[in-house]
Amino acid sequence: MVRANDIKEACRKVVCIGRNYADHISELNNTRPKQPFFFLKPPTSILCAGTDAAKGASILRPRGVNCHYEVELGLIIGQQVRDLHPEDTEGAIGAIGGYLLSIDMTARNVQEEAKRKGLPWDIAKGFDTFLPISSPLMRSVSKYRDLDPHNLHLSLSINGQTKQSDSTNLMLFRIPRILSDISRVMQLTPGDIVLTGTPKGVGPVVSGDKMTAELRNGDANGEVLTELEVGVKDREGPYEFKET
Repeated sequence: MVRANDIKEACRKVVCIGRNYADHISELNNTRPKQPFFFLKPPTSILCAGTDAAKGASILRPRGVNCHYEVELGLIIGQQVRDLHPEDTEGAIGAIGGYLLSIDMTARNVQEEAKRKGLPWDIAKGFDTFLPISSPLMRSVSKYRDLDPHNLHLSLSINGQTKQSDSTNLMLFRIPRILSDISRVMQLTPGDIVLTGTPKGVGPVVSGDKMTAELRNGDANGEVLTELEVGVKDREGPYEFKET
C-alpha cells in the first residue's frame, strides 16, 4: 500500500498549473492564458493530511499572511516524461502513476504585492504545510486504473459550508496538453506531482477554521474516492510578512 508519506518522500518537485478554470480566472480578474501556465512548489510544502492517523493536521498560517485555499486534482508521475506530444493521450495517461486530492494554499497578499512589483511570488506558494494532500489513488490498483481524470468532481468546504464544487471536465487545458507543455521545458520524473488547477470559489481561511475536501468519481453525487480534513492555526516563529 502506497501512503501519502511515501509520495512526499519520492517527490522531487511539484509543478502547478495556474488559471486552468475559466470562472476562477474571472473571480481573480486575471487574464486567460493562451497556453498552460505553471509554477513550482517545494516538496517541503507537502502536508500528508489524508489518513485517519493524520486527523488534526493543520495548515500553519504565517503572521501577516492572508491564506487562500484552492482545491485541486493532483497527478503522481509514474515514469519519465520528456517532450510529450500534446495529442498523445495514451502516453499522458500511461505516465500517470496515480491521483491525489490536494489543497494548494496561497499567501494571497504576498502574491498580490509581488505581482504589483514584478517580483517572483515563490514565497506565496512555498511555506511549509501549504500543500495538504490526500491518500493516493494508485493506478496499479485495478479499481483506479481506468479512472477518467477529466470526469471527477472536486469539492471543498470550510466549517461545513461548501465553497468549491466543480467538475474536472471544466479544465481549459487537458492533461495531455499540460504534461506536454511541462515536459518540453523540464522533464517529469517518477514521484513528481502535477497540480491541474483550481475551480472557482477560492477564498480566505483563518486560525480555527477546518477545511474538508473530497474527490468523487463522476459528478457531485458519485462515489467518494478520497478526502482530506485539515485545520488552520497560526504559525509560531520569526517570519512575518512585510512589504518588500
